[in-house]
Parts: sequence; structure tokens; C-alpha cells
Amino acid sequence: MSLKLGDQFPNFKLKTTIGDINLHEWMGDKWCLFCSHPADYTPVCTTELSRAAQLTPEFTKRNVKVIGLSCDSVENHHGWIKDLQSMSGCDNKCDFPFPIIDDSDRKLAKELGMIDPDEFDNKGLPLTARAVFVIGPDKKLKASLLYPATTGRNFTYDQYPHYLLSILGKFW
Repeated sequence: MSLKLGDQFPNFKLKTTIGDINLHEWMGDKWCLFCSHPADYTPVCTTELSRAAQLTPEFTKRNVKVIGLSCDSVENHHGWIKDLQSMSGCDNKCDFPFPIIDDSDRKLAKELGMIDPDEFDNKGLPLTARAVFVIGPDKKLKASLLYPATTGRNFTYDQYPHYLLSILGKFW
């Protein structure tokens, strides 16, 4: 599947760390920052997602819900969330602020064109590329970024979120 700007973002039934959800129902009338990472427990993914967790209040102020995806299971995600909470300063005292999707069968990553053709896990399975989809309240794709699993994102407040928020700001 090749999504183009303005296309209706597919409505998936998803297995996540907060239970099974229907993406469009879960979004409601909010914006969605849908981001993927190659694997749980890796250093770059851990710093990226813990920073995204810290920034969730900024996204919430702007009517944006965040959801993550990786090719690991929900059970694996729950263990990894403890690391994310520790890195984000929560130390297991609070709930993790957004769900992470189980895409261990790579079905969703394949449907959305997020498979990195050059990177594989230790079992020889392809990794999910790093992707960001900005989905509007109308469930249409407003922006997307896709880059190799080997390239990390910088979620520092002075760069990445402002870029995403400036994209979102154009639609408010």
C-alpha cells in the first residue's frame, strides 16, 4: 500500500499495550502521531520513545494522541515500558502515556510500506523502518516521514516536536 497525502488512513484493529483498539475509534476527533521503531530494548528506540513519553503533555495540549508500533509482542512491550518509564523519569510510578502496537507478524508494517529492506533481526526477519504518520481528525494522512532503521530520530524539544507541531499547526 502506498499512502499519499490526503488519503484516508486505513482503520486497523490493533493489539496494543492497552488492549485491542480500533484506530479510528481510539483517535476520536483528535490528531494522531503514529510512529514506528525497529525493536524494543534497543538504545536508540528506547531514548526516542522515552522522550516522546516526556513530550506527551505537549502533544495533548494540541489535541494529539501518540501511538507507537514495533515488530515485538505486547508482552515484550510491557517489559520494555519499564525501561521507557525509567528513562522518561516516571520510574514505574505512572502509566505509560501512549499505547504501543504489537506487529510481531509484520502485517501492519507491510501494509503501510514500513519494512526496511536492508535491516533484519537476529531471526532473519525484516525490521520496521522508522516512520511517522501525522493523521488528522478527519482520518486523512497529513504528513509522513520514513527512513531506515539505522537512522535515529531526535525527539529533543527544540527540534523534532516543533517540526511536527509546525506541520500540525498548518491544519488548525
